[in-house]
Amino acid sequence: MTRSEPSSSLRRVLRTCMLCTTLVLPATGAWANAFELSSPGMKDGATLDSSHAADAMNCGGRNVSPALQWRNAPTGTKSFAVGIFDPDGAKGLGVVHWLMYGMPASTTSLSAGTPPAVSVGGTNRTGHAGYFGPCPPVGEIAHHYVAQVWALDLPPDALPAGLTRDALLAAMKEHVLAATSIVLRYGR
Repeated sequence: MTRSEPSSSLRRVLRTCMLCTTLVLPATGAWANAFELSSPGMKDGATLDSSHAADAMNCGGRNVSPALQWRNAPTGTKSFAVGIFDPDGAKGLGVVHWLMYGMPASTTSLSAGTPPAVSVGGTNRTGHAGYFGPCPPVGEIAHHYVAQVWALDLPPDALPAGLTRDALLAAMKEHVLAATSIVLRYGR
């Protein structure tokens, strides 16, 4: 057995899980109304254009946040929070590239490079609010940037500005109705 092949017991578990899923989920598109995030023009796992990279530290970008859109928020959603996190950054400790929250339930998208007029900024890796684009070390494997949207039962003005990722996650605990994410990649 090579390292990339799953063990026979793991293959049995995976087959059982797939069989259970097939038996439980109807074939009529059970996920058709699921809370879903996308980035127009990019599939989950796509590589970001260099324009999204940071414009500081010789990163070569223009610091343009990616466009995001979501649909099928659950009933009872009062606001949204958005984050972009690089779990590969800082030698695996992770890097926060963007945190925004307090967006009203009527918000369903973010244009590239433009935060919504009504939102509250959290603290990114630089200690400031706003988007700070990727800048992984040259020659490293492309990093993974998890873009996530949380549907919250909190009113848009419930949380103070400037929360760190940890503080935001703690404040959202017990208030997340649903979450959705995609992964985008970038390397230099």
